[in-house]
Amino acid sequence: MKFIFRLSAFFYLLFFISFCASAQFMADVEFDIIKTGYNKIQVSGTEGTRFNVVDGGNGNFDNKASFAYRLRAGYRFNNRHNVFGLFAPLQVSYNGNFDKPTRFYEENFLPLVDTKVNYKFNSYRLTYRYDFVVTDKVRLGAGLTGKIRDAYIEVEQNGISSKKTDLGIVPLINIYASVNATDKIGFLLEGDGLASPQGRAFDFELAAFYRIAEDTNLRFGYRILEGGSDIDEVYNFTLVNYGLMGLSYNF
Repeated sequence: MKFIFRLSAFFYLLFFISFCASAQFMADVEFDIIKTGYNKIQVSGTEGTRFNVVDGGNGNFDNKASFAYRLRAGYRFNNRHNVFGLFAPLQVSYNGNFDKPTRFYEENFLPLVDTKVNYKFNSYRLTYRYDFVVTDKVRLGAGLTGKIRDAYIEVEQNGISSKKTDLGIVPLINIYASVNATDKIGFLLEGDGLASPQGRAFDFELAAFYRIAEDTNLRFGYRILEGGSDIDEVYNFTLVNYGLMGLSYNF
């Protein structure tokens, strides 16, 4: 908890500095088409039955594409310091059935019976990034992200449901790289990630952008969201592929 309090105080200080310095406001909205690559689940991690809702392995579930969005806003001050917040909701449902009797959290579920698995992974992040290379063509930076994870996995069958919720804070490393190919067109790589013996979290975007106005960029690209944890309480590793379109505006 001391780390969280210190991290919060650090970000509040940066926000205060940004208001006092020469700052540029940024707002960004992203629209996504998403599809799951895999979603491996076992709750609890020692007594539950492991299943994969996408690629089989005690599960025959649909894997339809769905939609998501992201909202981000922040400041850049002194042309190198960046502070921004991100809201990235994600919720996917899978319909199908299990191959064999399955224990999930507090309930037992039957095989070959219509079953629904609901997966939520909402992310709230606050990031500070310092751009250590700034030229007319290239901008490179790195920083620290504090992420709040608001998640649950729920299994429903014949009026019976079992839900495992998870709320936690995770520190991540943020990286950024953009290259202007012309005055109008450029490319960027941006994301957060970190790994530990207990799990990992990676969220990276690769996109091309087009400057449709002096302060407005339109971008198209691909995002990968991958990670999970392997502890006694829960085993879950998920891969989600994003096709994205984003619009950013600098005030």
